[in-house]
Amino acid sequence: MKVLVAMSGGVDSSVAAAELRRDGHDVVGVTLRLWGGESDTGCCSVSDVDERDASPNSCASTIWCSTFAEDFDNHVVDPYVHAHQVGTTPNPCIECNRHLKFDRLSRRAELLGFDAVATGHHAQVERGPNGVWRVARGADAAKDQSYVVHMLDPGAVVAHVVSRRASDQSRSA
Repeated sequence: MKVLVAMSGGVDSSVAAAELRRDGHDVVGVTLRLWGGESDTGCCSVSDVDERDASPNSCASTIWCSTFAEDFDNHVVDPYVHAHQVGTTPNPCIECNRHLKFDRLSRRAELLGFDAVATGHHAQVERGPNGVWRVARGADAAKDQSYVVHMLDPGAVVAHVVSRRASDQSRSA
């Protein structure tokens, strides 16, 4: 299977890529550049790409960098600022996952001929009682991140492979 792995520069996504590669999948990593300009810091920034490139052991056969800065501003930064202006508490990470890491990245992966998208989130993909694929809690409650990926459309869940860690004995779809 040809899998595009969203690589944040952290350990979890690197482990997911390494495990998929070990299992015989054709793994291509992608780091999303979400910020632009002078203050390019934070999640999925150029510094993450630099850290990833400095790693002596690549877990993917190829690693790309995709720039989604305009989408990030439109779907994450602008709504975040607006929420503060009207007195609500936003969660920018959830919106980034919803609009960029899953929607936009999944569409890009499909256009490029990938079979699945993987992340390093500690969650499981399973069939619900109605037979529909869904995101479920990670096997290790202390590391569960299903709340971060809960918004995946049930029809799209099967296309996503979720991290399989030694401490999280989940099987991915």
